[in-house]
Amino acid sequence: MHKVGVLALQGAWQRHAEALGALGAHAVEVRTPEDLSGLEGLILPGGESTTMSRLLELSGLFEPVAERLAEGMPAFGTCAGMILLAGEIRDGRPDQRSFGVLDVSVRRNAFGRQVDSFEADVAVDGLGGGGFPAVFIRAPVIDRVGDGVEVLASVGGHPVLCRQGRVLAAAFHPELSDDLRLHQLFLED
Repeated sequence: MHKVGVLALQGAWQRHAEALGALGAHAVEVRTPEDLSGLEGLILPGGESTTMSRLLELSGLFEPVAERLAEGMPAFGTCAGMILLAGEIRDGRPDQRSFGVLDVSVRRNAFGRQVDSFEADVAVDGLGGGGFPAVFIRAPVIDRVGDGVEVLASVGGHPVLCRQGRVLAAAFHPELSDDLRLHQLFLED
């Protein structure tokens, strides 16, 4: 992939754009439906998932993003982005919507509050070069994984990195480390 969008409504989207640029991809800030034109993939960053869901609705982006994802556009969701991709959000707001392209159930903030944030060296299946420095900030937990979902990494018995087809999702923030291997994995998919 060469032209990749980064949902730029909230969260650490700029760090994702910088990672893409360092890998030679052209990052496009996505704030309007028109920004989706010509994209080969989309990163949904961390942030606050209910706020992001509302901003997607207010900006008119929810339906166009849903259509592109349904057509098979590759996506990489991190933390809140993973929640937005999930098929089921167990503790979201009643009006919170997700794209439902990843057959998992998630619980928001299940690793704890802000003060419970932590870093862990995570072993990732198929990713050479040792453990990945994962940063967990009010991270979600995956409670259920569907048959078509490949779990690539777990922490404490909970899946924290998974893939289904061309959708990659992490419960942590890879953009907050200097390790570009997960962004590279997404670009190569």
